[in-house]
Amino acid sequence: MTYIIAKGLLIPFLGTSLGAALVFFMKKDLDYRIQKILSGFAAGIMVAASVWSLLIPSMEMASDRGRLAFIPAAVGFCLGMIFLLILDKTIPHMHLDESQEGIKSNLQKTTMMVLAVTLHNIPEGMAVGILYAGWASGSAAITEAGALSLALGIAIQNFPEGAIISMPLHSKGLSKTRSCWYGILSGIVEPIAGLLTIILASFVLPVLPYFLSFAAGAMIYVVVEELVPEMAEGEHSNWGTIAFMLGFALMMVLDVALG
Repeated sequence: MTYIIAKGLLIPFLGTSLGAALVFFMKKDLDYRIQKILSGFAAGIMVAASVWSLLIPSMEMASDRGRLAFIPAAVGFCLGMIFLLILDKTIPHMHLDESQEGIKSNLQKTTMMVLAVTLHNIPEGMAVGILYAGWASGSAAITEAGALSLALGIAIQNFPEGAIISMPLHSKGLSKTRSCWYGILSGIVEPIAGLLTIILASFVLPVLPYFLSFAAGAMIYVVVEELVPEMAEGEHSNWGTIAFMLGFALMMVLDVALG
């Protein structure tokens, strides 16, 4: 069981690392159409994962409440979005314009970019950890395959995210090696957050439905605040829309087929 959980926690981190490594094989500048496709695909993955891997299991675990089974899902979802909103407003945002030099405090732009993505990776790691904690506890609503499907979905989502970090850093003048390491480091928090969640499982399990939906809310916040604007603004937004469709369908198939 320990090996299965360790593998599951590391899968999303592997996705980020492989994505960051793309900087060694691609041109210096990331084509805006490719960025739209990557953002749309990641958004589709995260929305489907939030519904099938987090919100639905949350309601299933609260089924003893009858028609009120939606309460943990609704409350946790809203709290997750509010939590990310507060953090996003507190910590410097990823998309600073060149004209916003005065608000970047003492952090360098590269540090802010990595910090923002690292912040967004924490709830994803928690989500994987929560599912594996639920599976290890014997919960009938959560299966090993279901936890694995979420880990795979987040890894697929992290692949373009790693590239979105390393490529812009390289285009701003950092070496390919350093840019890759920044991308990799942005994902290291995921297995750490997942492991801490499992360690604290005895405290988490009684309120697991709330934690599942909390993670879903945090992930949807990232989609709405970061990924959808990236895929929709400017020309050729249909590229991002089609990628969203493919990402959503892929994650849905993974979760239903494996879960």
